[in-house]
Amino acid sequence: KNIAKMKEQMHSAGWGFDWDREISTSEEDYYKWTQWIFLQFWKKGLVEYKKAPVNWCPSCMTVLANEQVHEGHCERCDTAVEQKDLWQWFYKMSAYADKLLEGHKQLDQWPERVIKMQQEWIGRSEGARVKFALEGSDGKFIEVFTTRPDTLWGVTFMSIAPAHEMVEELISGQSDSAEKLAEVKRLRSQGTSELEVVTREKEGVFTGRYCINPVNGERVPIWVANFVLMNYGTGAVMAVPTHDQRDFEFAKKYGMDLKVVINPQDESLDSSAMKAAFVDDGVLVNSADFSGRNNREAMHDIIEWLDAKGFGKKSIHYRLRDWLLSRQRYWGAPIPIVHCEKCGTVPVEESDLPVRLPMDVEFKPKGESPLKCSESFMNVKCPKCGAAAKRDPDTMDTFVDSSWYYLRYMSPKCADKAFDPKDIAEWGPVDVYIGGVEHATMHLIYFRFFARVLHELGLIPFVEPATKLFCQGMVCKIAHYCETHKWLGEDEVVEGKCKHCGLPVRSEVAKMSKTKLNVVSPETIIEKFGADTMRMYILSDNPPDRDQIWNDDGVVGTSRALNRIWDSCMDSIERVRANATGTADADRELRFAAHSTLAKCRQTYEESWQFNTAMARINELIAAIRKQMANASSHVVKEAVEILVKIVAPVAPHIGEELWAELGHTESIFRSDMPVVDQTALVKDEVTVVIQVNGKLRGQINVAASTGKDELQKLALESDAAKKYLEGAAPKKIIVVPGKLVNFVI
Repeated sequence: KNIAKMKEQMHSAGWGFDWDREISTSEEDYYKWTQWIFLQFWKKGLVEYKKAPVNWCPSCMTVLANEQVHEGHCERCDTAVEQKDLWQWFYKMSAYADKLLEGHKQLDQWPERVIKMQQEWIGRSEGARVKFALEGSDGKFIEVFTTRPDTLWGVTFMSIAPAHEMVEELISGQSDSAEKLAEVKRLRSQGTSELEVVTREKEGVFTGRYCINPVNGERVPIWVANFVLMNYGTGAVMAVPTHDQRDFEFAKKYGMDLKVVINPQDESLDSSAMKAAFVDDGVLVNSADFSGRNNREAMHDIIEWLDAKGFGKKSIHYRLRDWLLSRQRYWGAPIPIVHCEKCGTVPVEESDLPVRLPMDVEFKPKGESPLKCSESFMNVKCPKCGAAAKRDPDTMDTFVDSSWYYLRYMSPKCADKAFDPKDIAEWGPVDVYIGGVEHATMHLIYFRFFARVLHELGLIPFVEPATKLFCQGMVCKIAHYCETHKWLGEDEVVEGKCKHCGLPVRSEVAKMSKTKLNVVSPETIIEKFGADTMRMYILSDNPPDRDQIWNDDGVVGTSRALNRIWDSCMDSIERVRANATGTADADRELRFAAHSTLAKCRQTYEESWQFNTAMARINELIAAIRKQMANASSHVVKEAVEILVKIVAPVAPHIGEELWAELGHTESIFRSDMPVVDQTALVKDEVTVVIQVNGKLRGQINVAASTGKDELQKLALESDAAKKYLEGAAPKKIIVVPGKLVNFVI
């Protein structure tokens, strides 16, 4: 029903698509191939089933990928996200971190900001992995990744994430273990966004255990800290309070030791007197044989020494995690796996695809997949041994569907495979891909990852899926939020308060979203103003790569502009039919206006896509037509009006088609060619020269294009503007730029 409604809106708006290529990712003939691709990834060893700490939205009652958590909140419903341990399915995307970074070299037609966002998200760091032996254990250790092995001699405590796998083991068996584990649970429930981690108060719990610093044999207390996340590194961080501000604040709060290992040049730090961490480069101290050396220059030798001693080794770390793709909800492709007590996790046979979504399900949120309640779905025989088994109850993240749908558009009717290699060879890769920058670290990484794997599988001939990327801005509108009733519509806000409970409402500019109840329905605009008004308003208000704040007054203004186009064209038709001869000046001026507008609009439509500038040029052409129409020749007026209609039609197709017919054409305007710019019309014998006084515009004069510097200065002095603003005084200086301006300095 939703698809049908949206198609109706698209048709009424006049948006042109090849509907023969329409696909629906929720239909069996699509998600069958999503499941098939999953099985190819499985065969390649890129699928993993493991218990892991995950982001859990208590409102949507489902797991979220890291990329779907924004500032600690669910991107869909804005609820604070919690941490849970669950068995989940992952694509091993982290194995492709280096390849994804390397691929950026091919993407020279992608926006620089998208490349930068992806580079930061993938997060390549060079450093060392170091093992701290766990005191009192037989061979157990805590491993850290550090980009600062030069500070190893300054470690005074170890910080581990609340979700670290060793937390319970470290704390259990102590007299106060219950209290400590309760506090760890509280820390774990806090938000996981970078912003929250940086800004919130640093808190922790001492586990009561110690590890041993391998470089000096010192005992290091192990703390659970709320600023360490499992998403980064190993989930454990060696803490050096004197040279890391976050560690410094934590150590001061809990009264821990501080040890200086880097001094500024020609200065010795006193740890007891430090008010903040020293984070710059300097000279190593208290660092065994490396003391006295510049810390940065000694880094390479320290890593080699760690490797030689068996304490650690050089390592490259990536921030990019594996893609958590299982979801506890109905929509999405069922994961084609069967769980057998004897055989373990067994993939469904390709010949048995698709694994269909069951219809006998309840959709009430219970915190687990709705598919679990369908016995007909869950109970199945093991594909390997034939014993009674259970299907996996989760579905795939819908980002999996969108990671390959561009390929299905090329082969929408292909029945025996996901896509036809001949179609892909002819059409792929995508020439221009249009998508929002908000997907830079989600969809735009996922579908690049998919393309690389599919290329390695020999299924597609290219490595990167899209040659050029254009990121359009979002249409935004004021949204209203109440702490009790969440997002409110405009009619639910009365004098800044929620009409239901009277609490103050927070209002903010946000992208249009059904969740945030700030959507403007296309039907409302189309019924009142017509589809062309909506289309032209969206394109004329802002450059398309910037966000646009919806303004109802702007819609009204655009409607008036379309009426001016209509009236100007209809008024000119009488002049066109009169077969009249005009003046040379009027003909020249009108042809110049028409062809200069055509040139700028063609450049906009074909190259820059800055459609708002094209709309401004159209208004200038309308003004020129109205000014010169009475004195210009009929054939020149016809040429100018036809150019106007041709450049308006891509934006406002309905009025364009109608006016084209009014001008006497019987074939559709969209079956005619775009006019070619006549370069001779762009040569003017006369130019407009600006008159300035102290750099401020005070008037203008029209002169022959060949007017020299001295003559131009004379004409400018005789102009009305000069007489008015100079008031008879002789200017101190006169700046003359032939053909452009004369500036009097007084």
